[in-house]
Amino acid sequence: MNSDFYTMSILPHAGIIIKICKAYTNTQDDFEDYYQEVCFQIWKSHEKFSGKSQWSTWIYKLTLNVCLTLLKKARNAPHGFASDFIPEVPIEDRCSFADDELNKLYQAIRQLSEVDRGVILLYLEEQSYQDIADIFETTANNIGVRIKRIKQRLRKLLDE
Repeated sequence: MNSDFYTMSILPHAGIIIKICKAYTNTQDDFEDYYQEVCFQIWKSHEKFSGKSQWSTWIYKLTLNVCLTLLKKARNAPHGFASDFIPEVPIEDRCSFADDELNKLYQAIRQLSEVDRGVILLYLEEQSYQDIADIFETTANNIGVRIKRIKQRLRKLLDE
C-alpha cells in the first residue's frame, strides 16, 4: 500500500475505522487483524468507488462489511465465536480505551446485534439518519426508530 494513499485517503477516517473494529472484536489481536483487513480492502477496492456517495460514507460501509464478513468467517470456523458472545475477561485485557466510561459503553455496544452495533456507532459519530440509511440501504425513518430502540437497550445494559 502506498503511504501517500494511506495518509490521504485512510488516515483521516481512522477514528471511525478503529471504533467500528473495536465494536466487533474482543481482543487486541483481533482488532489489529480487522483494522489491517479494512485498510487492505479500502486500498484494493478504492478504484471501484463510484462517487455516488461521499468517500467517508463509502469507508463506513466498507468497514462494516469487512467486520461483518470476518465475524461470519470466525463463527463458521471450527471453534469460532458467536458475535454476541463476550468472554468473561477483565476489560483491561480486552481491546480497550483509556476512559473507563467509554469501555463500559463499548462493552454494552458489543452485546447488541451486529447491525445495531453499526447503526449506533455511526449515530455516535454524528452521521445523519439519511447517511446511516444509505449505508444500511434502508430509510431514514427506519433508522430513527432503530436508534430509539438501541438507546433504550443500551440504557438497560448500562444500568445492570
